[in-house]
Amino acid sequence: MALFWALFFALVAGAHAEIPGCKLRITSQALELVKQEGLRFLEQELETITIPDLRGREGPFAYNISDYDSGYINASAEGISIRTALRLSGDPTGRIKVSNVSCKASVSRMHAAFGGTFGKLYEILSTFITSGMRFLLNQQICPVLYHAGTVLLNSLLDTVPVRSSVDNLVGIDYSLLKDPEVSASNLDMDFRGSFFPLAQGNRSFPNHAVEPQLQEEERMVYVAFSEFFFDSALESYFRAGALKLSLVGDKVPHDLDVLLRASYFGSIMLQSPAVIDSPLKLELKVLEPPHCTIKPSGTTISVTASVTVALVPPNLPEVLLSSMIMDARLSAKVALQGKALRVQLDLRKFRIYSNHSALESLALIPLQAPLKTMLQFAVMPLINERTRRGVQIPLPEGMDFVREVVTNHPGFLTIGADLHFAKGLREVIEKNRPAATRDSKASRAPPPSTPPSTAAV
Repeated sequence: MALFWALFFALVAGAHAEIPGCKLRITSQALELVKQEGLRFLEQELETITIPDLRGREGPFAYNISDYDSGYINASAEGISIRTALRLSGDPTGRIKVSNVSCKASVSRMHAAFGGTFGKLYEILSTFITSGMRFLLNQQICPVLYHAGTVLLNSLLDTVPVRSSVDNLVGIDYSLLKDPEVSASNLDMDFRGSFFPLAQGNRSFPNHAVEPQLQEEERMVYVAFSEFFFDSALESYFRAGALKLSLVGDKVPHDLDVLLRASYFGSIMLQSPAVIDSPLKLELKVLEPPHCTIKPSGTTISVTASVTVALVPPNLPEVLLSSMIMDARLSAKVALQGKALRVQLDLRKFRIYSNHSALESLALIPLQAPLKTMLQFAVMPLINERTRRGVQIPLPEGMDFVREVVTNHPGFLTIGADLHFAKGLREVIEKNRPAATRDSKASRAPPPSTPPSTAAV
């Protein structure tokens, strides 16, 4: 019975778990690259270790070495062993953090050559002095590593976007949905991957899309995006009122203006003389959130919009000439450049019809081709200018993707790439180093020892 209830609650919990809209996998190749870059940074941090004043007594001799007196000590260490591991987790805001650093370090031997005024005397006491130096060095290695992990590396992770604005209308939420999963070969992370209207910052859209999967391991990094990721962007812009366009007067292409006036000549001639020569207005307004469909054959976006044609006489109410419905299908080419996810749209299918009568729909057939041409040459460039800016993926500052390959799957797409350090780890950390640690080191003391846990090394 206990087993039954355990399974029941596990199923209930799984049913309510939020489906990620975006997944990120860092493979062993990238982890090795990050490890080497991290080791270079830690070596530089360990170089900041200083030996404090040495005081002691041995038999009749008492020594007090402060700032190495007026001489010098050439010291070297042998048999240095450092074993450290990082625990990665999500904090309450959904940001990935280094939550703990485990460390074991030891220096088995030290050698020192002394010079200066008291050099000969120090040679006599070298065994005791180097033992003291080894003890002090052992005491400082782990605090330095702890500080580097929990303070400095976290300042790097703070550059990963969590909830940030894409433009003045829409933001994106990359909150971590659960702690990263670490295996022998991969580091996997699940993100919410949802856009939202900035004016409705707490709004969240239900995710009923297929959960993206990551199974590849050949490249350094893989990112997967589900249909929900793109649908939430489309719905956010729709809710923000951005998916509409009005062309008035000179903004309407000349050939289309002539054709529209000829098509509605009868309706125009019935107007008063003050209205007949008024500027023409063509308005497109998306009626419902567009939908993204991802298939192995490609990615498409379906759009339904209203199209109205009107005359806009100065200082008079608009005169509606026609109202129709437009169904369009756009092909979407997704690409990743650096850290920017970009989409290039192209109009593939297009039709207009009347929602009043079949006869009126037949009358609209001559407008089909010129309206499609107008969309291709006047509207699509405006849309692509916005989508070309792209949106940042959840990657720290200083890291970029190179040699990207996009693969479509049923309901989601994956992008495989290699990792490139556009900036050195130290350069990024120094730029984002917390103010309290710029001039003086913050407390480096680690918390009381904790039980070992799964960690990324």
